[in-house]
Amino acid sequence: MTTAPEPAHRAAPPARPLPYKLVATDLDGTLLRHDDTISERTRAALATATAAGAAHIVVTGRAVPWTRHILDALDYDGIAVCGQGAQVYHAGEHRLLTSVTLDRQLAGLALSKIEAEVGPLFLAASRDGLEGEVLVTPGYRIQEGPLPNLEIQDPGDLWAAPINKIYIQHPTLGDDELARAAREVSGDLVGVMMAGEGVVELLPLGLSKATGLSLAARRLGVKAADTIAFGDMPNDIPMFGWARHGVAMANAHDELKAVADETTASNEEDGIAVVLERLYGDGNGA
Repeated sequence: MTTAPEPAHRAAPPARPLPYKLVATDLDGTLLRHDDTISERTRAALATATAAGAAHIVVTGRAVPWTRHILDALDYDGIAVCGQGAQVYHAGEHRLLTSVTLDRQLAGLALSKIEAEVGPLFLAASRDGLEGEVLVTPGYRIQEGPLPNLEIQDPGDLWAAPINKIYIQHPTLGDDELARAAREVSGDLVGVMMAGEGVVELLPLGLSKATGLSLAARRLGVKAADTIAFGDMPNDIPMFGWARHGVAMANAHDELKAVADETTASNEEDGIAVVLERLYGDGNGA
């Protein structure tokens, strides 16, 4: 009697390599919907990516005091890049890992040059630290909803303590026009960034989201070549330049779309989830 041969042992298929080890997402206009919430679909897509082994880093222009409540709502306990790259924040430990401040003398000189070019500005400033207030002078319009800010009457109070950035608005110029004029006359003193509607910022020269993201990624042992980044505004351009793959939202500024590797659906239509489901979903590759 012949015994049937044992079936050959089949080796398990090799694990599919991670498309990206790091997922970097902007907040406003990207991860957040218009009501400052994150959809269940996007939460699930991020959870799938992190379960596969990728890290998720929030990279936002908001300073830490304007970001913490969102990170808490996400149950986010990793590293976040805040303040346009000025702050690297450990959400789980509630502490700043790095923080860069704006030279107030240079900022004052830059403001003088800008106002000499375009006329008086409305001003606000983000003070340094975990509890740093956003100081707002008369006329400045807060655009980011019911976030903590302190109204002041004397613009001189802006300089009373270390700050991460100055916000500028003009009574008649649009954001792009104001940012362009500010960059032309003060770009050798400060960085000028347009971060959203009504949000033109003066930053330490050379600082950007890419600066903070590179520091955060180094802590995680991840490289630019391992990174996919999502954003919607011109302040995300340096981050796209640093990351291997940049994804602009459908609602993104034209300047960002021009340098993006691809464009996804809008923040209201789960654009991040659309891409992450394709990359990290079962049976799908990069």
